[in-house]
Amino acid sequence: MNCRASRARPRAGTVFSCLLAASPALLCAAGASADGPVVLEPVVVSATTTERSLADAPATITVITGDELLQRPVQDLADALRDTPGIMVGGIGLNRRGISIRGMPDEHTLILMDGKRVNTAGNAIAHADYDLNWVPPEAIERIEVVRGPMSSLYGSEALGGVVNVITRRATDAWHGSLSAQGGLMAGTGGDSGQMGAYAGGPLVPGVLGLSVTGRSQGREPTRALADPRLTELERRRAATGSAALTWTPDEAQRIDLAYGQGHETRDYTVQSGATAASIYTTTDTIDRRHLSLAHQGDWTWGNTSLRAYRSTLDRTSRRSAGVPTDPQTLTDDIVDGHVSVPVLSWNRVTLGGEWHRERLTDSTINRAGSAEAIHHALFLQDEISLGADSSLVLGDRADHHEAFGWQHSPRAYMVHHLTDALTVKGGVGKGFKAPTLKQLSPQYQAAAAAGRFTVVGNPALEPETSTAYELGAEYRAESWSLRATLFQNDLENLIETACTRFCGIRGREIRTYQNINEARIRGMELEGGIDLPANLRLDANYTFLDSEDRGTGLELSERPRHRANVTLAWSPVERFTARLRTEYVGRQALYPSSGAATRLPAYTLLSLDLSQELTDSVVLRGGIQNLTDQRLAEKSPLFPYAEEGRLYWVGLNHSF
Repeated sequence: MNCRASRARPRAGTVFSCLLAASPALLCAAGASADGPVVLEPVVVSATTTERSLADAPATITVITGDELLQRPVQDLADALRDTPGIMVGGIGLNRRGISIRGMPDEHTLILMDGKRVNTAGNAIAHADYDLNWVPPEAIERIEVVRGPMSSLYGSEALGGVVNVITRRATDAWHGSLSAQGGLMAGTGGDSGQMGAYAGGPLVPGVLGLSVTGRSQGREPTRALADPRLTELERRRAATGSAALTWTPDEAQRIDLAYGQGHETRDYTVQSGATAASIYTTTDTIDRRHLSLAHQGDWTWGNTSLRAYRSTLDRTSRRSAGVPTDPQTLTDDIVDGHVSVPVLSWNRVTLGGEWHRERLTDSTINRAGSAEAIHHALFLQDEISLGADSSLVLGDRADHHEAFGWQHSPRAYMVHHLTDALTVKGGVGKGFKAPTLKQLSPQYQAAAAAGRFTVVGNPALEPETSTAYELGAEYRAESWSLRATLFQNDLENLIETACTRFCGIRGREIRTYQNINEARIRGMELEGGIDLPANLRLDANYTFLDSEDRGTGLELSERPRHRANVTLAWSPVERFTARLRTEYVGRQALYPSSGAATRLPAYTLLSLDLSQELTDSVVLRGGIQNLTDQRLAEKSPLFPYAEEGRLYWVGLNHSF
């Protein structure tokens, strides 16, 4: 039996007392027979801001549960998402990683935490991946990955898609999780360890709840194979913590107050020239803070949401030789809200708005050492039921930026259930990304690429824009499922640096930001799973990308044409599971800043994960990451990122 979840949202008081506040599945029992099985159907919120079953959601979405994150070593969101179809975890410099969706640049991926924006550090700080490590896995209920532009709801940065981290909430019973994990890497450093905790429960049953999280993690540096004096993967030390209060004064309202803080240090050693004197070590210190206040109302006439929050990131740097980067502070102040009302029996209208101020303190941005921009936005969405088996979502968002005025991001998406098992989806949408404060500043000037050239700002930049199309179908049977999606993204006004003076002269070359590129990225995603005999389960996905720079006709850089992930799980006895994971990354084009274009070779990573339930609440886990010890630098010294070598790990998790 299939049972689709209701689109009506439960009242806040009921949510609190019945553990439905942020559950990854709603119980769909209204139409279930007394002797039939109860079907748990995943529910998502990121595609519309309203709750919809995964089958009805107007987007291509992958849901990763918190339990899945604990099955393997996960240091940050990049680790959590690397097995997801359409996702490429690639290099952003200094062997740090960014998340690319369907071949789009990593800065076109919007990271949300419970629907709220996380500081997009990469917009202000070069090679920054600081927005990927805000929440410990123990506190995550699920991650919703929406592939395709979502600017019609979220505005700038959602050009490629959205990653929404949904955290666990307090309920009427205390519950929690404690975990510890350690890993040893053979030969070149890279040993790691982490501890995490989450607890949530009532302070006043049915009225006031508290949830707290904490995490400490560390990783030793991995030495470069070509020169052990240099760092391949940096040393990391991080500690994060958060606390949230949930107050439900009555059945119709919920008020959330949350505060989170993190402290992190990173050390890496690089060489800027040809001599030993040019080797130096840089230590970055990153401090993050996030404060939010939110009200949610579930009224007889509709639903409301109002939120105000501030995210702050401070980064300081010191170097063993030379001049370090001056301190930088990025602050985002945001107030947003929406009203969702069922206008007729067959449609629901949502009207919302956002006020967003971003401020950057950085000595390189202008003479004053600081800059800010204010954005205003309104969005309108209509969810239309076209009968029992079809729905249509229409939406548009208008964003106003001080520098370039209004931008519209319309979207239309249709879902049709041909049968209870077969669903067809498709739509079209536009998205945009505003230039960053640094890119727009006429006084911005900073050295880049270890001093090889200087980059200056350009106040005449236009936003990057995209028009995206997708069409997909999914079939779900009792023991197997299959989903296929075709997509195409047409991009305009892509922002890149172009040489304007002293081109090719190291240390004197001047580059500026320009809207110079148009590109087309199209492809296909296949994913499925099947239960096999002998207690085996096979899950796999494959992504094909065809990318082209429309100006030059060349393939876009660092976008593998073929990617695949295969997981074979085996449970020969109760409480024990073994998983063999395979990740294949195909050949990819690379255009170095100096030298001829080349193709990076393909590679395959194998990993083994083991899990044994010792008791109903204690699980022992372990395994080997990168079984064959693949080192990308041995395949090509031009790889712009690195993979960890063979890592032996063990972990223990206790839930209550």
